[in-house]
Amino acid sequence: MAKNAVAAADPPLSPAQQQETPPSSEAVAATADVTAEKISEKTGQAVEAASAVDVPVKAAVPAKAAVPAKAAAKKAPAKAEPSINSESSSIRVSTDKIDSLLDLVGELVITQSMLARFAKEYNEENLDELKDGLVQLEQNTRELQESSMQIRMLPIKVIFSRFPRLLRDLTGKLKKKVKLDVVGETTELDKIVMEKIGDPLVHLVRNSLDHGIETPDVRKAAGKSEVGTLTLVAYQEARNIVIKVIDDGAGLNKARILEKAISNGLVSKDDHLTDDQINSLIFAPGFSTADVVSDISGRGVGMDVV
Repeated sequence: MAKNAVAAADPPLSPAQQQETPPSSEAVAATADVTAEKISEKTGQAVEAASAVDVPVKAAVPAKAAVPAKAAAKKAPAKAEPSINSESSSIRVSTDKIDSLLDLVGELVITQSMLARFAKEYNEENLDELKDGLVQLEQNTRELQESSMQIRMLPIKVIFSRFPRLLRDLTGKLKKKVKLDVVGETTELDKIVMEKIGDPLVHLVRNSLDHGIETPDVRKAAGKSEVGTLTLVAYQEARNIVIKVIDDGAGLNKARILEKAISNGLVSKDDHLTDDQINSLIFAPGFSTADVVSDISGRGVGMDVV
């Protein structure tokens, strides 16, 4: 009864107050329905207008199916691996060689300009000058060729620089004491020749350390210094480059070489060979006097590879 009394006592709302009163939830829902109908009508009209003027409408693109990880890995292009000979595709050239080459090119251009003048103003009086110009052209061309070839020349120390570490590693395994001497490391070789002789020189050094130089106790018993010496020599002789690998070891064991050659069937016991013929047997394919196969000797790789 009290609640009804309070409700009845409330005065009616004025029109202004009714406008300020927020709409009920039912009114909001009805308004939303009307708005949605209007939007759909306008949207339909817009689509009809677009189809009337032939406006292209993009179709919805279906989502791509998920690709398994293994299939994606197969389709992915493989990355190009770095070339093994990437370092060999470039060389380091001193600025002196480049300056010399540019000077020769400048002289060649001057000579060409001088000879071009005779093509326009030639007469018998200028014949001697023309001959001198041709001689100068021949000289410039020859010097330019030689200077261009010098660009490919590299000092042999590029190869010799790898042997100190090789020496330390091998002497530690062989339990020997050896020092390295290098002579003529500024001697220059063509880049291609430099790449070709690297492995043969490594084989010669390994052979010298294993078969040539003795152990410290053997050297001491023979009256030698306990420390052996391995010398790498390079020098130019006429138009050739001479490279030597020298050690102060015991030298070639001719008796051991002959014995191994007979056991391998290279020669017979009845053959009478000179010292040079016996020494040349070490160049037979796969020839080795090593008794024990190791990572240094006895691997079936003889001096024939050199």
